[in-house]
Amino acid sequence: MATTDTSHLRIAIIGGGLAGATLANALIQIPRLEIQVYEAAPTFSERGAAVALGPNALQSLHEILGSGKDDLMKRAGAVPLNSVRSVIGSGPNAGKIVFESSDPEPGIIVHRASLLSELVGQLPKAVLHANKKLAAINLKSDTAAIEVVFEDGTIADFDAVIGADGVFGRVRSFVLGNDADRYDASPAEFWDCRTLVPFEKAKAVLGSELFEIDRQYGWAGDGGYILHDVLDNRTTVHCVISAVEPSPTRDRKRPLNREILMQTLSKWLDGPIAKGIIELFLEQDDLNGYSQWEHKETPTYANGTICVIGDAAHATTPWQGAGAAMAFEDAMVLQALLSHATSSKDIKLAFNAFDVLRRPRCQRIIDSSRGTGVILCGRDANAGLDPEKLLEALAPRWEFIEGLDMMAHKEEALRIFTEAKMG
Repeated sequence: MATTDTSHLRIAIIGGGLAGATLANALIQIPRLEIQVYEAAPTFSERGAAVALGPNALQSLHEILGSGKDDLMKRAGAVPLNSVRSVIGSGPNAGKIVFESSDPEPGIIVHRASLLSELVGQLPKAVLHANKKLAAINLKSDTAAIEVVFEDGTIADFDAVIGADGVFGRVRSFVLGNDADRYDASPAEFWDCRTLVPFEKAKAVLGSELFEIDRQYGWAGDGGYILHDVLDNRTTVHCVISAVEPSPTRDRKRPLNREILMQTLSKWLDGPIAKGIIELFLEQDDLNGYSQWEHKETPTYANGTICVIGDAAHATTPWQGAGAAMAFEDAMVLQALLSHATSSKDIKLAFNAFDVLRRPRCQRIIDSSRGTGVILCGRDANAGLDPEKLLEALAPRWEFIEGLDMMAHKEEALRIFTEAKMG
């Protein structure tokens, strides 16, 4: 039974994707918290092929998992992101390098489903509940408890609810109340399609010179962008086609075929990459593109003892590879804050501190990512597809994302929480 002041607090995590599973791994380490994780799908699974994790993502996971982080990544088949090369893919400068970066402490790239499997596999089976679709969240007037109701009739009481149920999840509506529709996710005016290709097949079609080292390639071109990188201990190549979407619809999913891909990349076909990538995609049985949606504005991530994290709070486009990292940062901050919570009142203060700290940073990343997509698709009025101007436009866009001091970020969260509690 939820209560206003106890050494034992029950927390429901709604959503079992990367955000929810990472948060569960973080909170289960706090002895006074009892967590339960509810996933609407029949299994704990992730859509999408790969996720690149930079310094901020890896530092967040280290803060959460400690020394176990490296073993988890190894089991998930993570590959070091030793080098990133950005190249022009269309027009008179096709094939010219915009920039190449290598880091003595490289990031990694890992299959999303493999990473989720390892995160979920570390949790006790007793706290994992699949096929649980949220129906309602009710605040009990006689206690501080939150009643969580699922479509199958299951009802449980909690001291707090954390929504990690994605861009179209339901918990966000309980946080925003009457303003929920106003702040719904909306199209970002891009779409993308992803596929996984056997390493040797990609090497044969795209050219062996692109696979001499584990390098991520990004090809910027007229109205679109192509990316490919190596996964699963050099057995698989993750390929992405992204493009501008000037007239988005409410239906996120669209079937793709040769004609559509050729039209999308019509100004790329004389270049070094488009024809090969199209052939690799056409070998996919069920070929679909998906519109990219984002939260252009959110007034709060928290309402009392209910809050949202990950894509439920701050869905973003993938242009700066920051979506998963933001979810990991969320989990790290909530772990720090909730380790100091001993009552429902403390949880409210912790969620408020989380909102105050995280919302400005996450919204800045959302806006920056959208702008980066415009640049990479050759639609920036100043840079166009000029390699030198693209370098000038792109170079400063990642530092504020990847350069965050995680210890200082956690300390700031705790400062906000402590001042509120004392005040």
